[in-house]
Amino acid sequence: MFKLESRGHDSKLLAYASPLFAGVLTLICGSILFVLLGKPPLETLYTFFILPISDLYGLSELGVKAAPILLCAIGLAVCYRANVWNIGAEGQLLMGGLVGSWAALSLLDAQGMWVLPSVLIAGMLGGIFWAVIPAYLKTHFNTNEILSTIMLNYISLNILLFAVHGPLKDPHGYNFPESALFSAAQELPILFDGTRLHLGAGLALLAVVVVWVFLSKTFVGFQMQVLGKDARSAHFAGFKDKKLVWLAFIICGALAGLAGVSEVTGPIGQLVPNISPGYGFSAIIVAFLGRLHPIGILFASLLMALMYLGGEMAQINLGLPLAMTGLFQGMLLFFLLACDIFIGYRVVINKRKPTRHIEPAVLSNPSGASTSNLAPPVSLENK
Repeated sequence: MFKLESRGHDSKLLAYASPLFAGVLTLICGSILFVLLGKPPLETLYTFFILPISDLYGLSELGVKAAPILLCAIGLAVCYRANVWNIGAEGQLLMGGLVGSWAALSLLDAQGMWVLPSVLIAGMLGGIFWAVIPAYLKTHFNTNEILSTIMLNYISLNILLFAVHGPLKDPHGYNFPESALFSAAQELPILFDGTRLHLGAGLALLAVVVVWVFLSKTFVGFQMQVLGKDARSAHFAGFKDKKLVWLAFIICGALAGLAGVSEVTGPIGQLVPNISPGYGFSAIIVAFLGRLHPIGILFASLLMALMYLGGEMAQINLGLPLAMTGLFQGMLLFFLLACDIFIGYRVVINKRKPTRHIEPAVLSNPSGASTSNLAPPVSLENK
């Protein structure tokens, strides 16, 4: 029999090296998979991880893909630091895109500098609204936030599909499930000519700085981290744990909503059914791959964005299925969890000890005949 035994100490060096080990193991297993598929591994890995960023346009596309992932992952890191297991960043992103699109369509003929901020704020409010639902359920009914946020993801997707096929559908769009195109006043400005890199990437970098300062330099951020490490200690210290849970959900919902509205006002330019290919779910992997630290999450989001670009490039150039992106993400998460386990625990072989049996005692009765004691045999373990 095997069991896991704690090593008794945590190595910070190995903890931060765990994502590197997971990345190397992912590349090795990916190479084996490419060989089984009949593809040259080195050429395929080059197509997957190098070719997408071999020019300036590719680097700009990396920023376009990384921005929504980074925003969602930074928000999730705040929740996970407070031991709030929010799995609903995808749903909050979709609601942010939906509410932001509704605001944009309502202001379609408006002009002025205030239009774009109003649309972005509306998207953030949409994400916050979708995040406070599980916050209320958790703090008032002790509902498991994992289950509630997962279910809300599917509800938000169906609300989005209803809106884009119904009230927000473009009446002049030849019956396609999409809204009208947004005006220039409602779109995020492009940072570099000839690319699609928009202001949303700058907002994502700003969010990294703000969350870093919030967690490391403010007393409320300190309270959140204490709550995540030991809820009883936070309670005895007088920290208002329910308000901290609400704050964590609100921050994550606002950032995920900002990611959603940045997508519809940025590279998409309208409301469509597929706002996100799963950015909110990928952000969960990114948050843990970055060790819940804003700087680590920044680099992890770039890696995850590269996987999205690489999957598309491999599909175009090599004919591989687009599902390779999800496969690489799954392998990365699996190896990350495995490395974390073996860094904190060791495998111990649990040998079963042999036993010996003692025969029942023989007693003599007054008539001289011997009888066996009624007590059952006793089994003792060797020590």
